[in-house]
Amino acid sequence: MSVLRTLLARATAASPLTTAIAHPCDEASLRAAVEAVKAGLIIPTWSGPEVKIRAAAKAAGLDIGAFRIVPTAHSHESAARAVALVRAGEARLLMKGALHTDELLHEVMRDDTGLRTGRRLSHVYVLDVPGYARPLLLTDAAINISPSLAEKCASYKMPSISHMFWVSRRRVSRYWRPRKPLIRRCARQSMRRHFCKMAERGQIVGGIVDGPLAFDNAVSLSAARQKAITSPVAGLADVLVVPDLEAGNMLAKQMTFMGGADAAGIVLGARVPIIMTSRATTPARGLPLAPSPLS
Repeated sequence: MSVLRTLLARATAASPLTTAIAHPCDEASLRAAVEAVKAGLIIPTWSGPEVKIRAAAKAAGLDIGAFRIVPTAHSHESAARAVALVRAGEARLLMKGALHTDELLHEVMRDDTGLRTGRRLSHVYVLDVPGYARPLLLTDAAINISPSLAEKCASYKMPSISHMFWVSRRRVSRYWRPRKPLIRRCARQSMRRHFCKMAERGQIVGGIVDGPLAFDNAVSLSAARQKAITSPVAGLADVLVVPDLEAGNMLAKQMTFMGGADAAGIVLGARVPIIMTSRATTPARGLPLAPSPLS
């Protein structure tokens, strides 16, 4: 049984969660939600232009007649109404539909009507990689562009989601991306060493942290041994903390589109988890649900 099948089996053992879906006006976002309903994961409330939603569902051959639609005029209002549903306690999850990520997050981050908690938002990919025996979490590939040390620490805390995926002793690798200008590369490596030293001193808790490690050394015991790397994390990483958004996005898409990995994106740090779907959604391998990377 694949990692994703195991996770879905455990998730469907619980009751489905009410989910506000912002602007699901295309086949990809509608189908992802409908399949999640069939899998017993969510109970959706659609927030968007009703005519467009029903037209997209009809064109895709999807039956959404049993679900509630909160009508809106445009995508900005769709995002605002979806966030309002969460604030009102009518939804326990927020899901992105056919609108830009920044439109949704703008409403999430509003001081007066948003879903801020005082924690920093961070995006986490949950990856089911063929040949890798455990879920692989990757942060941050969609929210924090070039995070500082403090922001990295906040992002590290977000992958506490690993406990939700039954990773009892998470191993965190600080990922090294080579071929950067020398001064910038030295600064980034210094930041990573500070990060690991903080974990060593007990300032960052909840996992075993090491790095910087190149990608092959983080996920391959053989590569680590060939390079004589001794580390409790090398070859066994559960979480990859990448240097910046550019590296994270490229790495996630390489594993998905060329490595055959299934990926689900989630934003943590708000009042509720935010499910991130993609215009490039494709069905997961032999599964009813279709998680995918951001576009």
